[in-house]
Amino acid sequence: YGSQGGPEYLTGVAMLQSGHEQRRSVWTAPRHAYNASFAIKTVEHVDQVRAFFHSMKGKFHGFRFKDWNDYTSAANGRDAASDTDQALGAGDGGTVDFQLVKNYLTGTEALVRPINKPVSGTVVVALNGTPQPSGWTVDTTTGIVTFGAAPGAGVVVTAGFEFDVPCRFDIDRLAVSADTYGIRSADIPIVELRL
Repeated sequence: YGSQGGPEYLTGVAMLQSGHEQRRSVWTAPRHAYNASFAIKTVEHVDQVRAFFHSMKGKFHGFRFKDWNDYTSAANGRDAASDTDQALGAGDGGTVDFQLVKNYLTGTEALVRPINKPVSGTVVVALNGTPQPSGWTVDTTTGIVTFGAAPGAGVVVTAGFEFDVPCRFDIDRLAVSADTYGIRSADIPIVELRL
C-alpha cells in the first residue's frame, strides 16, 4: 500500500498546420509504471527498501509487484477471483496449454492482457462453467495453465486468479532524504517488464 501508478501508453501526436492533430498508438498494450515513494515513511521502511534495492542491483533484476488497484481477475481488479472471470479460449480436443489473460472491455473496445505472474494457490479453473479442482496445473512464472487431457472441441476454458506485475526499479541510484528525525523519504519509480 502507499504506491501510485497504473497503465501507460505511448502515443505519437503530430500537430498539423491547420491546428488539427494526427495521433498514432505506438504501443498496442500498456506498460504499467508505479512510484512506491508514498509508502516510505520511516527509517525502518528505508532500511527494507535499501536492502531490496541492493539485492535487485538497481534496474538489473526484476521482481513481482502487487498493484492494489488491479490484482485479481475480477472486472474491477479487486473482488475475489471466480473460476468464470476470464475466458482463456475454447478447446479443440488437442490443445492442452492456455495462457492466463485478463480482458478489459469498454463498449466495443477491448484489451487482452496476458497474465504471466499469477499468485501461487489463487488460480481456479472451469470448463463450460463447471469448476475443475484437478486435472490441470499452472506455471506461476509464465501464467500457462496445462491440462492433463485436452478440453473437448468447443469447451469454453475460463479461470480466475490473483496476479502480480513483473517489474524492475527504474533507477540505478537510490536517493534517500532525511526529512526530519525518524522520517525519511525516497523517490522509487518502478516499471513493468515486458515478458
